[in-house]
Amino acid sequence: MTSVLQLPAAGGTVHPYTLNHTAPVFTSGHEAQRGSGGRFQSRIAYAAAHVVCDPLAAYDPLHDVSIDWEATMAYRRHLWSLGFAVAEAMDTAQRGMGLDWSRAQELIARSIREAEAVGGTVACGAGTDHLPPGPSVKVEDVIAAYEEQCSFVEERGGRIILMASRALAACAQGPDDYERVYGAILSQVSWPVILHWLGDMFDPALAGYWGYDDTASAMDVCLRVIHSHADKVDGIKISLLDAAQEIKMRRLLPEGVKMYTGDDFNYPSLIEGDEAGYSHALLGIFDAIAPAASAALEALDGGDLRRYRTLMEPTVALSRHIFRKPTYAYKTGIVFMAYLNGHQNHFRMVGGAEGARSMLHLAELFKLADAAGLLADPELAVQRMKRVLAIAGVEQ
Repeated sequence: MTSVLQLPAAGGTVHPYTLNHTAPVFTSGHEAQRGSGGRFQSRIAYAAAHVVCDPLAAYDPLHDVSIDWEATMAYRRHLWSLGFAVAEAMDTAQRGMGLDWSRAQELIARSIREAEAVGGTVACGAGTDHLPPGPSVKVEDVIAAYEEQCSFVEERGGRIILMASRALAACAQGPDDYERVYGAILSQVSWPVILHWLGDMFDPALAGYWGYDDTASAMDVCLRVIHSHADKVDGIKISLLDAAQEIKMRRLLPEGVKMYTGDDFNYPSLIEGDEAGYSHALLGIFDAIAPAASAALEALDGGDLRRYRTLMEPTVALSRHIFRKPTYAYKTGIVFMAYLNGHQNHFRMVGGAEGARSMLHLAELFKLADAAGLLADPELAVQRMKRVLAIAGVEQ
């Protein structure tokens, strides 16, 4: 195998990179031994999963959506086989950023059926993305939109992740409107839901969510909602990339309501926890680091903190790179990892989002994945990296 690549660097230069030959975290043989029914014992771990587009379909990639359903479902089976639950039709699947509600419905229905077939766990995003924000949109419209999507998920036997609403962020006059909307929906759902507080670094349209720009005031509103409807809230995922704020909120949750970290910068320590508790996880980065995260969570189940940290810590630099600003472009790195590791045979994305990151970004991602032992088949990864570099005019 050729272990040296010519990778682009700043200033238009190219430099040689020699692979570390770091052994993959574990092999497909280990994966097969876990089986689809595998579960972690000490933490609940949802991996938010990406979708695989169909690059050969006759469609306009900037306006239409064409999904390779077999490859998309195969990746979910991969995640289930490693012990993860799947968070379906979330922002990692480009929800609201290429994947519209029409396609999300098909994705949700297929994923629920697939989970039932293999014994996997899935929870599905329900929001208001079929309701475009606008001056004529009222709070009543937001409630009706949430009701429609929640009903769709529950009618198919699915559990709900209640996503943040761009329409609500645009029309709400203050915190009372948030409490009204969430109160109306939580009073109707059949099973406890996971609330999803997505920061504006992930979606700028969600700035000022819960009626306030400052996190402390917004958290107070969110906590009032949770305490008022604790029997209908399984937990809350917060994606604010602020470990201190997550820990603060975690300690204020009512008994029985879980914190699911969505912090793709600080997840190892938040999952490990402290003397007062810990976070479960609902993370987009798990899509990209599934083998390492699975092995680490198994170590945590066994009380082996040293191994947990040894496995998790090398993934942090990769995650921070994938989620660097603009954070919402992280999906490109997630899909690139799936391509490098052979889970799809192309690097194309819904909405043409493969172009959302530079070649310098992808080159650094490759090096960080190599260092973390996350290239399942280094020879295949090198071959695929060369193809991408060739398109950018980087000769080997």
